[in-house]
Amino acid sequence: MTPDRTELAGLPAWLYPLGFWVGVALLAVGVVLPDLAWVGVVWVAAVPVLAALWVAAAGWRTDRRLSGAALLALAGLALVFVVKGFIK
Repeated sequence: MTPDRTELAGLPAWLYPLGFWVGVALLAVGVVLPDLAWVGVVWVAAVPVLAALWVAAAGWRTDRRLSGAALLALAGLALVFVVKGFIK
């Protein structure tokens, strides 16, 4: 099976740049409307998480090692939040 040349690391080539530019636009709105700046910050933080979810779900049948790595990364992120809760 030949890999799709428009796909990079399990993501369609357009997905991550789209998330980035949406984040830039939201951060620009946050400059004009400071009360909404948190939306841009949350979006920028969520883009890698959404990308990992996409890779884990979409690539499960074609590349389980890549999907497993994405799930492991998400589990690590969840562990960070759990440990952070104990530190507070």
